[in-house]
Amino acid sequence: QVQLVESGGGLVQVGGSLRLSCAASGRTFSSTYTMGWFRQAPGKEREIVAAIWWNGYQTYYANSVKGRFTASRDNAENTVYLQMTSLNAEDTAIYYCAARTGRFLSTTASDYDYWGQGTQVTVSS
Repeated sequence: QVQLVESGGGLVQVGGSLRLSCAASGRTFSSTYTMGWFRQAPGKEREIVAAIWWNGYQTYYANSVKGRFTASRDNAENTVYLQMTSLNAEDTAIYYCAARTGRFLSTTASDYDYWGQGTQVTVSS
C-alpha cells in the first residue's frame, strides 16, 4: 500500500507563489514511480497539471501552467514538489498528488494508481 500526503496549499494573492509538497510512504512505494499533480476546481473535471518521470528528467506541464509551475522530486526523501508562481484566480482548485506504477509517464488520471487526499489552493484578487 502507498500513502501520499500533500501539504503547502493555502490562500495567496494573485501573482503570488506557493510550493506544494507530496510525501510518499508505504512498503510498496518505489522511487521509480511516475508522479503527477492534478487539480480539480468546483464544477470542473480533474485535470493534469504536471507529471514527472522517476528520474526527474522527463516532465510534462499543462499549457495553462507552462512557464509558471515547476515539478521536481527528491527520491531520497520520497517527496515530490510543485512550485507554483504567478498564480491567478484560475489556479484555484484542490490539488492532488498521484503515483503511477506503470513504466511510462502519463497525463491521464485513470492511469494513476495511488492518490493523496488533496490540498486546497485559493488565489484571491
